[in-house]
Formats: sequence, C-alpha cells, structure tokens
Amino acid sequence: MSLVQEMNERAIELGVPLSVHLDVTYRCNERCVHCYLDHDDHGEMTTQEIKQVLDQLAEAGTFFLTLSGGEVLMRRDFFEILEYARSLRFNVRIKTNGVMIRKAEARRMVNLGVEQVQISIYSHRPDVHDAITKLPGSLKRSLEAIRFLQSQGLKVVIANVLMTANRQDHAGVQALARELGASYTLDPTITPKMDGDTSILGLRISGSDLHAVLRNPDLVGNVEEFCAPPPPPGDDIMDGYPCSAGHTAAYISPYGDVFPCVQFPLPTGNVRKQKFKEIWQDSPALHELRSIRARDLPVCSTCSHVGTCTRCPGLAYMEGNMRGPSTADCEQSFQRTGIPSANMLRKARTNASGPLIQIQAAAAI
Repeated sequence: MSLVQEMNERAIELGVPLSVHLDVTYRCNERCVHCYLDHDDHGEMTTQEIKQVLDQLAEAGTFFLTLSGGEVLMRRDFFEILEYARSLRFNVRIKTNGVMIRKAEARRMVNLGVEQVQISIYSHRPDVHDAITKLPGSLKRSLEAIRFLQSQGLKVVIANVLMTANRQDHAGVQALARELGASYTLDPTITPKMDGDTSILGLRISGSDLHAVLRNPDLVGNVEEFCAPPPPPGDDIMDGYPCSAGHTAAYISPYGDVFPCVQFPLPTGNVRKQKFKEIWQDSPALHELRSIRARDLPVCSTCSHVGTCTRCPGLAYMEGNMRGPSTADCEQSFQRTGIPSANMLRKARTNASGPLIQIQAAAAI
C-alpha cells in the first residue's frame, strides 16, 4: 500500500478532509467551449477571506490543496494567497492555462515550493486548440509556460480533455508532452455546467471514438487486463465508499460555497456563514452522502461493473439522483469491456425501440 493510500484510509477513519480543491476565481482569459463555469464575478472572496479559509483548512487537517479557477492568475493577489498557503505547509498543486506565466512567475512558484502545475492542452495544432479556448495564440503561450516551468524544475502535467473538436488529436498532445518532458493525462468526460445546463454534453465524443481510446495501449497500458470482464464484487467492494468526495475531499467555490467535489454541486454550507470544520462535521447533506455504500445504490449495486466502474456520484447527482448511475461512466465501462451496464440493460428493457440489439451489436465491434 502506498503512503497516499495509507493517508486516505487514516483520513477516513478520523474524518479528516485530506484534500481540498479551492477555486480562487471563476474569471478567466479563455472561454473554452466545454467549460462548466460562469465566468462573471458575483462577489468572490477577498484576500483576507481566503486566508481565513486556509487557516480553517489547516485546523481541519487538510494536507493536499489544489488552487484553481477560472484562471488563478486573473487574481492580482494570487501569489499572496499561494505564499500564505505554503506558510501553512499545504502541499500545493496549481491548475492554470499558463497563458499569464512567464519566467518570473515560474521562478516564484518554484521558490514557494509548489508541488505540481497542471496545464490544459487540447491539441498540438494551434487552430484546434485556439478554437476551443477562443483565445488566439493561446497554445503558443501555454506551451511557453510549460517550458518556463520545466526550466525551473517544476513538475508539469498536461491535461487533455477529449471532445468532438479534438477527438483525433490526443496522440499528438501525448507526443508533445513527451517532447516537453511533462506528464500526460487524458479525460474523455464532458460535464454539465454547474447550474445544471446540459447543452455542452453534445461535445462528448461518440461511443466508437471512446471505444478506440479505451483500447489504446499508449493510453491505458495493458489492454487485455484493462478491458477484461470485471470480477464478481466482494463484500469489501459492496461495503465501500463509491467516491472520496465528501469523505476525504471537498471543494470550495470563489464565493465560499462548500461542495463534496467540483463535479458534485450538492450544497453543504458556506464558509462566509460557518467555519469549514463545522460544515465538514455537521452538514446534514454530507452526513447523508457518507452513509451511502456501494450496496445502497439501487441500480449500480446490481451491476457487474460495480467494483471497476469509475462512477461519479456528482455526475449522477446532476442527472437527478446521487444514488443513481452516471450514464457517462456506464458508457465508459461498456466501451472498455464490451459488457453492458445494469443501467443500460434496464433502459433497454423499458424502451420498445430495441436498443438492446444496438448494445449487443456495439459490443461486437
């Protein structure tokens, strides 16, 4: 067992919010077509309010802190916030588009002991990347930022969100990451906007494209093992937590709202009205969330994928029920293994148009 796994298990036992994601702003200099945020400022927390929140997180036992946005550097006080976070001994990771990072900013991040910087790159082709961000020249500037950060010795992760506009470009971005000496992650999940708007879900890649991605050895490693039929779940799986959100992890918006995760907009409290620790320990919504085990999920508990699915309770919540399936994750499990999920089969049985035949045909691809 790794040290991080041990920390997570201990955090669950003690009820500690080990990892917190704090968005310091929703303002951004890009307007990515798939973004789930409202970029207008509706009264984000002041510098002093954020410092008070950081004090409260330290008191609650948080160790891993992700600072994100929006674009973090849209806040002129960002480095003051970062410096204060590091003075409290948080292990800090930053998510940024990198457009505003130059040598001076990169050097300061190194001097402050930032653990890692994640930058989104959508394509190795400028016309595709810039069309997604809607900021001309953004790919060039983001790549310059990566080089600045790498030259200072910082760990950089290139995050590649896959959608219809860049569905053929992941190999090019992965090659670019290797060339730059950066790590690479691929995410084929497009999420609804935080206000529930699902219009951007039309950007999700097709099942056939997802099938190809999930069976690509350059992305998943051992395909035979990764795509193998799921083993029967044991009691450890059925009695386990579906996700770390709300158990060892939390998300705080620029307005002080506390949620289990950035993809799980279940209201639990606001740090402008209560201390974070009070919300974490006393929120009825969090108590309900923490009571749920895999065996308590009406549909997913009957599914062969229950032990291997990447089911996101936040996406399920945005579909109407945090105890229900996440259709995006059902699709991923199906395209990975060729085995329909319990949710897909349930829908097929209640739909007279015969999608079960279509499911079986797709599984044979």
